[in-house]
Amino acid sequence: MAKLYFRYGAMGCGKTMQLLQVAFNYEERGHKVCVIKPATDTKNGTKLLTRIGPERETNFCFDRQTNLYEKIAKDYRNVQCILVDESQFLTPAQADQLMLVTIKLDIPVIAYGLRLNFRQEDGGFEGSTRLLQIAHDIEEIKTICECGRKATRNTRFLNGRLVIDGPDILIDDGTIDIEYRALCPACYEKYLGESASYSSEDTPVKVKKEKK
Repeated sequence: MAKLYFRYGAMGCGKTMQLLQVAFNYEERGHKVCVIKPATDTKNGTKLLTRIGPERETNFCFDRQTNLYEKIAKDYRNVQCILVDESQFLTPAQADQLMLVTIKLDIPVIAYGLRLNFRQEDGGFEGSTRLLQIAHDIEEIKTICECGRKATRNTRFLNGRLVIDGPDILIDDGTIDIEYRALCPACYEKYLGESASYSSEDTPVKVKKEKK
């Protein structure tokens, strides 16, 4: 029976690169794949891009109202694998629909995404939460912090300062420097301490101390 796989990791761990490698492996052997991503991920339009160069056009992008099971059953029944990028932006219902793809269509689904949001919350991404609950197989993709330790924290920096509050989706309009980094717990605490004395008037997103 086909399975639903959730492969998660911190930012910059190479999730998209792994997805493209899996797609290449299938196609090199003469199999078809369907590569999709949520329209919520507006960067790069309908393409998947990696930091080291390789890229690929998606088969389709979907919004929160898309029934993924119905779409795949109608247009992609002949593929051997479904590959989902940025799967943290799935709705819980769409995660369940991908499970139905494995059960009713017997097509394996591999979803790549973040487990935690920048506020360090389990449940910060409802798609990831549901995938962690229902996936047949869960695998962590590891990466390292700037200090060399294992990175586990997804963090948002505005104008060089770490922030732990604000909207889940923040569009870069050119008025502020937005950066995301993967940090180890020690470096996270270091930057959190540096930001504690930073005036919230200097950034559009409120900085507050992490709840214990």
